[in-house]
Amino acid sequence: MHWTVHLEGGPRRVNHAAAAVGDVVYTFGGYCTGEIETYRQEKPIDVHTLNTVNLQWKHLPKPLPKCKQYFVTPYQRYGHSAVTYGKNIYIWGGRNDQVSCNKLFCFDTETYLWSCPATSGSIPCSRDGHSACVIGHNMYIFGGFEEEFEIYSQDVYVLNLQTFHWSFVLTQGPPPEYRDFHTATAIGNRMYIFGGRSDWIGPHSSDDDFYPNQIMYLNTSTMQWHKPKTFGECPVGRRSHSAFVYDGDLYIFGGYNGVFCQHFNDLHKFCPRTQTWSEVFTLGIPPKKRRRQVCIVIGDRMYLFGGTR
Repeated sequence: MHWTVHLEGGPRRVNHAAAAVGDVVYTFGGYCTGEIETYRQEKPIDVHTLNTVNLQWKHLPKPLPKCKQYFVTPYQRYGHSAVTYGKNIYIWGGRNDQVSCNKLFCFDTETYLWSCPATSGSIPCSRDGHSACVIGHNMYIFGGFEEEFEIYSQDVYVLNLQTFHWSFVLTQGPPPEYRDFHTATAIGNRMYIFGGRSDWIGPHSSDDDFYPNQIMYLNTSTMQWHKPKTFGECPVGRRSHSAFVYDGDLYIFGGYNGVFCQHFNDLHKFCPRTQTWSEVFTLGIPPKKRRRQVCIVIGDRMYLFGGTR
């Protein structure tokens, strides 16, 4: 693996969310220092695109006040999730500096229009720092920090993206610890959970954080949690890292461990077939150590942008 292009001109953001449709990466919101008022008011979220063919960034225009699109556009936020389903990207959760959200938003990548699908069922409470991934026709939500109860979560919810019906999932077996800013990655019918920030007295938040590094997965056919016996050297526990899949393997990049006050720019691979961890030693000039970045795979390339130290 070789680090290649170092491209300037993209959005300078942390805790943003991104997804790809075709050859285009779409990134939504996130936090940027110097824009304090944006995160105290419910102004429309910003959307940037990266065309991975010509490597050009574009900032899409925001809807004007009082027009129809203005009222169905999510407000600017951070700590939210974005997933692709067909030509649409679904945004859920996240917060600004005043409030968090549990409303579902849909962005049509052909028309660049937002909509707010009506959902039913057991709708999760507002949160940020959760994870989301799509398996089949369903979006699975795990963990995060629940605004209403001020606790870390270890719950699983599923949204059917055809009917827009939410269900609370009664899982089997011990779940991963309460946590936020972890990753959830879909491989086949499994949702793999790695890392994040937890608390020794969880679910409530204190100053006694810990950073789990045991990978776990939920078999979505049986709704059973599994803690596989792994081989090789596991990555140091971390939060606000990135996870992506390439050629059936799970990769972990970057992140932050608050116990050690350490940022990372290492790359680790987990093979689900052998349940083996290995560190990947890359060529080229690597990205600087960081957290809260985004990694998106298109074809044989992974695109990384954003983050902070």
